[in-house]
Amino acid sequence: MSSPHQQTPAIAPVSVVIPTYNRCESVLAAIDSVLAQTVKPAQVIVVDDGSDDNTSAMITARFTQVQLIKQPNQGVSHARNQGINAATEPWIAFLDSDDRWFKNKLAIQLQAINNHSNTVLCHCDEHWIRNGKRVNPMNKHQKRGGDIFEHCLPLCAISPSATMVRRSLFDSIGLFDESMPACEDYDLWLRICAKHPVLFVDQALLEKTGGHSDQLSRKHWGMDRFRLHALAKLLRSSSLSDHQTKLALDTFNRKYGILIKGAIKRGNQPFIAELQSLYGDLADQIQS
Repeated sequence: MSSPHQQTPAIAPVSVVIPTYNRCESVLAAIDSVLAQTVKPAQVIVVDDGSDDNTSAMITARFTQVQLIKQPNQGVSHARNQGINAATEPWIAFLDSDDRWFKNKLAIQLQAINNHSNTVLCHCDEHWIRNGKRVNPMNKHQKRGGDIFEHCLPLCAISPSATMVRRSLFDSIGLFDESMPACEDYDLWLRICAKHPVLFVDQALLEKTGGHSDQLSRKHWGMDRFRLHALAKLLRSSSLSDHQTKLALDTFNRKYGILIKGAIKRGNQPFIAELQSLYGDLADQIQS
């Protein structure tokens, strides 16, 4: 029986979406960090993307309050989209299954959102853990808020685990691109930041881990291949302002040039032909 002085934790209008694949131990720690929040989310969704390491059984046995969605392995974008479609709350917070929130993460971000009622996306800073040790990110990874479209062009400027996104935003912007095996978050943040400013909480509210063998950046070579795809989609959408188009074309030109030069150096004619076939129209636009 609870003490008469013990307050019931506040429930936040937030659905938490955690995609996972064969990360049984780390996803349990991620869920623990969500359930330990000082302000509790109304809904916690874990999407098991075809794990064969006993993930679903462990979650079911340990967390009765978690909504578990099981699917054949279809990639992190599909898993996140399944979570978005199942979400019932006006805000969605994402958490990768190898990251962990600090206990006041939701409370601090919700307070920031309450103070800025027009916010559609709020993100925060983070501590980086690589191979079990705290490391400092490089300057190019510095987080910021406001109109950050230009800052989002070189590389992914927002971490999924740091975000809270207004659910209705996906109705106008669209979901994660399931055709992209990597950099799907880069693609989504570009689409959002081309249309909306973002709110940034300049405080580390989570631990973001890396250095393990199953990270997408290790699985796929040449991550700029996928960023090039995202930039091309955006440029062809005719949804950018003239200034944004110039910035995006400049970034596209740099990445395209680096990939072409690398392929020429290695004598990789099939890849050169592929790049020219996919993006020749945009390359011509740059040259003109």
